[in-house]
Formats: sequence, C-alpha cells, structure tokens
Amino acid sequence: MKIVYERINNMRGNLITVTAEGVGLGELARVDMEDGRSVYASVLRIEGDQVTLQVFETTRGISTGDKVTFLNRQMQATYGESLLGRRLNGTGEPIDGGPEIIGEAVDIGQTSFNPVKRIVPREMVRTNIPMIDVFNCLVKSQKIPIFSVPGEPYNALLMRIANQTDADVVIIGGMGLTFKEYQAFIDNAEAAGTLNKTVMFIHRATDPAVECLLVPDMALACAEKFATDGKHVLVLLTDMTAFADSIKEIAITMDQVPSNRGYPGSLYSDLASRYEKAVLIEGSGSITIIGVTTMPGDDVTHPVPDNTGYITEGQFYLHHGRIDPFGSLSRLKQQVIGKVTRADHGDLANAMIRLYAESKKARERQSMGFKLSRWDEKLLHYSKLFEDRMMNLEVNYTLEQALDLGWETLAECFQPNEVGIKQTMIDQFWPKVAQKK
Repeated sequence: MKIVYERINNMRGNLITVTAEGVGLGELARVDMEDGRSVYASVLRIEGDQVTLQVFETTRGISTGDKVTFLNRQMQATYGESLLGRRLNGTGEPIDGGPEIIGEAVDIGQTSFNPVKRIVPREMVRTNIPMIDVFNCLVKSQKIPIFSVPGEPYNALLMRIANQTDADVVIIGGMGLTFKEYQAFIDNAEAAGTLNKTVMFIHRATDPAVECLLVPDMALACAEKFATDGKHVLVLLTDMTAFADSIKEIAITMDQVPSNRGYPGSLYSDLASRYEKAVLIEGSGSITIIGVTTMPGDDVTHPVPDNTGYITEGQFYLHHGRIDPFGSLSRLKQQVIGKVTRADHGDLANAMIRLYAESKKARERQSMGFKLSRWDEKLLHYSKLFEDRMMNLEVNYTLEQALDLGWETLAECFQPNEVGIKQTMIDQFWPKVAQKK
C-alpha cells in the first residue's frame, strides 16, 4: 500500500524532509507538484519520523504543500538486450532521443556477489597497449583504477581499452563529463564499430549532483545482470573523484560532521561497495572494472586515491600522456604471466623495466654534465627506444608482437650477456639476426 504525505517540512538544495513512518533507506518516492509535474526522490536518512530524501533532477517548482508518495521499492535500472547501443542519464532515462527502454526492472545498490560463487581469476584481458599487456596485465574480473590528473588523456585511454577488449558488453559510467568528453565517447564507439555492444550512463557537469551518485550503481546493476546471463562485461567509470565530490556535497548539505578534507567518514565504504562488484562467476560471466581517479594537485595522499588504493588490485599511473612503469602495478598479473602467456613474458618484462630504471640514472648523470661511459650510452639509446615503442599509448601491438619487439629492442642496444636474463631464455628467444652479429 502506497502512503501519500501532503506536507514537506523543509527543503535544502536537492534535499527535502517529510514526516513519515514505515519507510526504508533507499526507498523511492514520487513528488507530485501543483502544476502536474512529478519528480522522483530517494530516502537518504531517517531520524525518528523525520525522513530526508534526495530529489533527482531539481527541486525547482516544489512547494511545501506538494504531495510525497513512497513507492515501496528501491531505485531501479531497466535491464535487457534493448540497452545495448543506448545512452541514459543517472536516473536511467534515455538521453539519445531513442524509444523507452523495455526490459526487466533491477534494484540498484544491491550487495556484492556471493563470495562462494566467485572463482580465482586467471584470464587475461588484452588491450594491445604494451604498458598494460606486457608489464601490468589486466585480468578478467579485476578492479583497478587509473590514477591521473585533470587534463591527462585518461578518457582516450579508456576508449582504447573499450575498442580493443574482447568483452561481450562495455558499460561506460561517465560522471561530471563536459559535453565535449561525452561526445568523444559517442564518436569513438561509432568510429570503432563497438556501439552495438556499448551502454552509456552519463552524468554531465551541468546535471544535479544527486544523479552523479546513481551512475555507478546503474551501470553495475546492469553489469551484474549481463554477467549472470553469461556475458563478460567491462565497466569503465570516469571520474570517481567527481562521484566522491558529489557525496561530499550532499553530506555538507545534510550537516554531516566531515572527515578528512571535508569528505564523509563513509567514503571508503562508498567506494568499496562499487568496486567490489568486480567478479568472475563460476559457470557464467564476469565483471571487470576500470575507474579513473583524478588526483587534485597530483596528490596520491588525497582521500579519494588513498582510499581507492586500499580497495583495488593495483593501479595504472597516467602521467605526461604515458603510463608510468614505476608507479603502476597490477596485483593479479602473476595469475597470467607465464601461465596463460608465453614462457618468456615474466623474464623479459622484469629485465626491460630494470634496464629502463638504470637508464633514468644515466639520464641524470648526463643532465649533470658527467662523462658518460659506454654502458651509459647504451642505456640512453635503450631508454629512447623503450619510450617510443612501449610507453607510447598510440601504438597497437598484440601481446606476442610486443614481446617480440621487446626482444628486438634489447638486441639493438645490448649483448645477450648484459641483460640479466637466464641463458635458456636467451637461447630460445634472442633474435637470430642479432645472435649472428
């Protein structure tokens, strides 16, 4: 039975307060205005009989005499094959001019998948980006952020991954996007021919902050349904700092006592409850999550990246248009390197990173005017080749092509006995032309 309340006690920002009983957290309500319009709201806080709701869209036009009807259900996303190729806002309404989405209603913000039904991830997600595939493999069902700063090409990197992935479904959750960024995702999907397997939930910078909070939940609720139906789903979230800032904005409006740098004390749980949706389901599909986290002032100790690092399984650092090989880490890469990839993968990757680290020292000696040794000159030559061939995000190599190119790069700069790789691997993989030289 739906109960109608005819009095709104208070309004502040996108929040309204009514006196009500028998409602639950997250329950959906409809506000009917005198001019015939209706907007939806969700229960955010309950203190005795005082219920605070966050209104989707805007409170403009709402008066204290308007009616509030509680609908006895949570906010829901609509799931079905008709979602593919569509663009929706934070409340799940189409924004692409297409017809209404027809399908199954799914509650958002549900608990994570049953741990008993999860299996250990051992499948690699290929991106054709050497800095990921060779050095920090992305593994199916992994949750991993891209740490960066505003202005870096992190959305372009997400698009590259979306275009190269063999996932059955790609779900993009955009938060705080400018129109240019939003249009770039559309143009990319159309140009790459991946629009028919892509779903976009978009919160634009001009949309209410409340809708920003719904985007990850909408995206992940649909992802879970696709995964339980046997699909492998890649979820791309950008930017999780905008999501956290929306939580902060609403918490301030509710007069909550702030924690670190004004963020609420629930920030860790708010982030974890979304990232923990990543799963590989026994006998079914999977969800892999990549979320962009922009760091204000390039500060990794900022609360959003700091909390994110405790939750996720590594990170990709994107600096100066490149993935930093020293700050990046995939904690699940050992599940696939040398096991589902070539036997030389681990030894080659370790040697290349070690030599690149040494080349940074040689570059420092060069900048300080020290006389360079023959070894230093080899390292500097190697450094340039490594950055052009491996760190350039524009290159497009399969893993096997990247590994072969890695061996060729070593052979162009060093002798076999200088790279620190065991002889059995040298005998098998060192380029034959280089061996004859």
